[in-house]
Amino acid sequence: SHEELKSLFVGYGYTPYFVEGDDPADMHQKMAATLDETIGMIRGVQRTARASKKAERPRWPMIVLRSPKGWTGPKEIKGHKAEGSWRSHQVPFSDVRDNPASLKLLENWLKGYKPEELFDKNGRLIDELRELAPTGARRISANPHANGGLLRKDLKLPDFRDYAVKVPDAGAVRHENTKPLGAFLRDVMRNNMTNFRVFGPDETASNRLQALYEVSKKTWMADFLPEDDDGGELARDGRVMEMLSEHTLLGWLEGYLLSGRHGFFHTYEAFAHVVDSMFNQHAKWLDICKNHVPWRASVASQNILLSSTVWRQDHNGFSHQDPGFIDLVTNKSPSVTRIYLPPDANTLLAVADRCLRSTDCINVIVADKQKHMQFTTIEEAIVHCEKGVGIWSRASNDAGVEPDVVMASCGDVATLDALGATAILRERLPELKVRFVNVVDLYKMQPASEHPHGLTPREFDGLFTTNKPVIFNFHGYPWLIHKLAYRFANHENVHVRGYKEKGNINTPLELA
Repeated sequence: SHEELKSLFVGYGYTPYFVEGDDPADMHQKMAATLDETIGMIRGVQRTARASKKAERPRWPMIVLRSPKGWTGPKEIKGHKAEGSWRSHQVPFSDVRDNPASLKLLENWLKGYKPEELFDKNGRLIDELRELAPTGARRISANPHANGGLLRKDLKLPDFRDYAVKVPDAGAVRHENTKPLGAFLRDVMRNNMTNFRVFGPDETASNRLQALYEVSKKTWMADFLPEDDDGGELARDGRVMEMLSEHTLLGWLEGYLLSGRHGFFHTYEAFAHVVDSMFNQHAKWLDICKNHVPWRASVASQNILLSSTVWRQDHNGFSHQDPGFIDLVTNKSPSVTRIYLPPDANTLLAVADRCLRSTDCINVIVADKQKHMQFTTIEEAIVHCEKGVGIWSRASNDAGVEPDVVMASCGDVATLDALGATAILRERLPELKVRFVNVVDLYKMQPASEHPHGLTPREFDGLFTTNKPVIFNFHGYPWLIHKLAYRFANHENVHVRGYKEKGNINTPLELA
């Protein structure tokens, strides 16, 4: 009902205006008057805020249009109500080629729009109406806010090397992988206070990104309570967008990117599935714009961090165990999708810097927030991430010879376990020649013919051999590696160990 809709949107914080009816001439006048009033209200709010220098939450106007479904279409078709009925949402009639009555009904419907008053004899819109159209940047297609790449400015990025974890020896240091990233993002925000925001579902501190609050708080437009001063991290002008609603956050981020700004979205890995369809549509849109619409300017990439990952759910359990979002990502166009699984904090920094510099892509980064062994110096991390995949010589003993077995890993916990298994092999079977390969860029497991980041057959064979067993420890569902790598010559010898559903909160080793 009218009252229920009004109460709903008042509850959402709006001032609802209703334009209701079924007479077109009357409705046009109502809409024009309502637009005048609401735009005047918006301008008044802006003037007050700019004059007072105070950001308070206004009750912004919104317009509810209530008109019949199928408005101005045929009232009735073959004895059934059409306008104002569910039928008008379907194909109202499809037999106009064969049914003269349906053809006549269609003709009368279209003539009802009086095209002879709108177009000249050549089918051209009459001058009086053409003059109503806006010109230049006021046209929707030419408005730079609708082609945000025209407004995009590169981020002023600090040197990510300055945030590196010092690693005197591989495995000698334990550190939270995402914490240095938080310090890096803090200074990215400090340098870009008008065109960079971070979005997350109430998990900024949980994902160890709380250093952001040193520069900007969480946006908060509701009431303040005394206890908020005790660690609430709230501010009217905050640039950290938090709400326990992944789809709302990703919608905000998409709008922010498409209007020329930059952003970073983080969430718990298992709950990224909440935005599956939103990811799908943005990936499709990016692919078409990048490859088929040359007048669209490049926009900043959508950067997604998946943390609180499947392997470290020591207390949340089964509900928080699902690494399958990256499976979904691999279904979309290779021209716009990128997936990174850095094994430690320094590789995460190198990956994040690359992602923030990129355009027209969706970058998915998988990195846990808990303390982990650190394996690479920042210099090693840069080289490793640039290649996307590489042999870790310190964990290998096959120098100059063909290995007997290849131990491979992709993902932070998966890498730690694979290194542990490799150490056992080298201790108990010293004569066994072991090669250790780590993958940061997941698409390196796909042929270059299928993805721009993929490996050539020669490159793959050089890492994984052509006929030796490969034990691959993977962060996600094991079949994803087979899906990506099946074209390579040695695929039949690749044995993947990854996550399998178990439905309990026992140790991660029981999940493999």
